[in-house]
Amino acid sequence: MINYTAIFHALRPEASLVVGALVVLGLDLWLGRGRTEGQRLRLSSLVGLLAVAAAICASLGAGSSGEVVDGVLILDSLGLATRVGVLGLTGLTLLLAPGTSRVRNPAELVAIILFATSGFTLMAVAQQLLLAFLALELASLSLYILAGFDKSRPASAEAALKYFLLGGVSAAFMLFGFSLLYGLTGSLVLPEIARAIAVNEQSTLLMVALVMILVAFGFKAAAAPFHLWAPDVYQGAPTISAALIASASKLAGFVLFVRLLWSGLLPAAGSVATFDSVPGWLPVVAGLAGLSLFLGNFVALAQSNVRRLLAYSAIAHAGALLLGVMAAGVAGPGPLFYYAATYGLATVGAFGVIAVVEQAGGCQSLSDLAGLHRRSPLLAACLLIFILSLAGIPPLAGFFGKFAVFAAALKVGGLGGPLGWLTLAAIFLSAIGLYYYLLILKQALVLGPAADRGKISVPANAGLALILAAGLIVALGLFPSVVLGLF
Repeated sequence: MINYTAIFHALRPEASLVVGALVVLGLDLWLGRGRTEGQRLRLSSLVGLLAVAAAICASLGAGSSGEVVDGVLILDSLGLATRVGVLGLTGLTLLLAPGTSRVRNPAELVAIILFATSGFTLMAVAQQLLLAFLALELASLSLYILAGFDKSRPASAEAALKYFLLGGVSAAFMLFGFSLLYGLTGSLVLPEIARAIAVNEQSTLLMVALVMILVAFGFKAAAAPFHLWAPDVYQGAPTISAALIASASKLAGFVLFVRLLWSGLLPAAGSVATFDSVPGWLPVVAGLAGLSLFLGNFVALAQSNVRRLLAYSAIAHAGALLLGVMAAGVAGPGPLFYYAATYGLATVGAFGVIAVVEQAGGCQSLSDLAGLHRRSPLLAACLLIFILSLAGIPPLAGFFGKFAVFAAALKVGGLGGPLGWLTLAAIFLSAIGLYYYLLILKQALVLGPAADRGKISVPANAGLALILAAGLIVALGLFPSVVLGLF
């Protein structure tokens, strides 16, 4: 017998978000007539924030009670923390929207953000291949629409088209890999897949399935060499959409990746403890991490567009997060979650600053940030915190995120193993990355503004979102055990 009560209890956060999206559309149809787009966006964002708050309460109420519906869902500390994390990042995104976005269909924008978030929260607790794929595609399809939501800009349409085409190819790879796994193991539930792989000898088909799945998740994580969509999407998508793509989707995606690899594919992990690596997915993930770290940091040095710089920065951070994926089997998922969550906060904040500056006259090149400390001290102070956190400067949360991941990676094989060398390379490349972050701060805090640039008025809601994000980064940097202690 299927326990529908348990299913509803487990899926209350997703139900809250979907109901909230429908209420947003209904209220806009009922009360939006005759109102300006700004008023409609404020109303829709308020309802969206209420839906997010309800989903957070539902997540806390669902708790971490274990497996639900024969292992299809897993309610554990990682799922609970990820749900709350992605909901918090979505709430900050919605709080930024009024006053920093010009959209023709504000209710639809908020509704699609809520639909995407329901996919993120479902990814956090999925323990079955079919449910994981459906959750991932619900989120992905919503993000494709959000990337092309600004129909007045050709760059937005181009970003959405590239994102959709490459995303469709990655979905095909993933579904093909999942189908091979099911054919080999006869199960869709991750622990049962692991048991079946452990009993049977590893076959060529299993290696093909692993390659397919790693290619698909490499795209979702914007890891090199599957990163080609990221710079164009970060540059062309509406700022609010780019903020969600760069933060909440990355957190949910990496958590799903960890569950799949360590819960479902552990017997096929292989080894990177010595240079005579045992075949499996660990050596492949190590290769993706190294390439992402190298390419992301060095190509970012050549960027003059602030959004493309953040895109290549995201590729480099994806490489560091992949180190956390490899270390999760020994150190647990805590370091990875902490890094991804604090990175999401800093990224949402950085895009929030860009959104406010764009409304005041545009923010594409680095030079558009020149003199920000004179035009708006609040924006400059918040940007300083966000960028220094991304660069990994203590005592901000970004430093402790990198420290936790790198320390966990060194536990796997020590300094003498290949993962130890890769971790040392990541530390060195992070030092190189500090240079292009300082280029942003040089423009914002050292150089003076152009003669035709006036003061920037920060909307109250955007100012609140930026202060909250900056405050959380400082607080989590001073007290990292608040998050790490959950695991």
